[in-house]
Amino acid sequence: MGCTEKYIPCGIVDEDSGALHIHFGSSYKTSDFMVDTVQQWWQSLTPAQQQMTQQIQLKMDNGPESSGVRTQFLNRMVKFVDTIGKPIHLLYYPPYHSKYNPIERCWGILEQHWNGTQLKDVATMLAWARSMTWKGLQPIVQLNQKVYQKGISLSKLAMKAVESRLERDPLLPKWDILIRPA
Repeated sequence: MGCTEKYIPCGIVDEDSGALHIHFGSSYKTSDFMVDTVQQWWQSLTPAQQQMTQQIQLKMDNGPESSGVRTQFLNRMVKFVDTIGKPIHLLYYPPYHSKYNPIERCWGILEQHWNGTQLKDVATMLAWARSMTWKGLQPIVQLNQKVYQKGISLSKLAMKAVESRLERDPLLPKWDILIRPA
């Protein structure tokens, strides 16, 4: 439609409150973009909400940027856990089970909402995303214009230190990972 810009969505659904956070990246969908989105979500919480939070449980879609074996993603998550001082429990949906993932339903609603609209520029895209509703609430929509580099990974030695921080479920080691603060 004449638009040369491309934007990548990353979303977080707070299953307790129903709040939907959508971050559009103007670069690549990378591990760093995913973790930056989680950090921005955390920073959007009030100090009282942060303090009341005992543990964060993230139900992940098991995409290549955030899988349980992605070195840069796990490295950044360990650093994030240490920064906020709260444990994070990563739970991954198995492949081909996206129908159970709430964020996938959000993407379907967003697609239906802006169906037929010419998303000719970023302002139009953001306005339409902000005007949708999820569980009666409008989403919190942000644009991330940081340029992310693809292909960042840790050496085996560096990953060994990260791996020592991960508590993997013995029955589901790639699908159930707990990270505690140092």
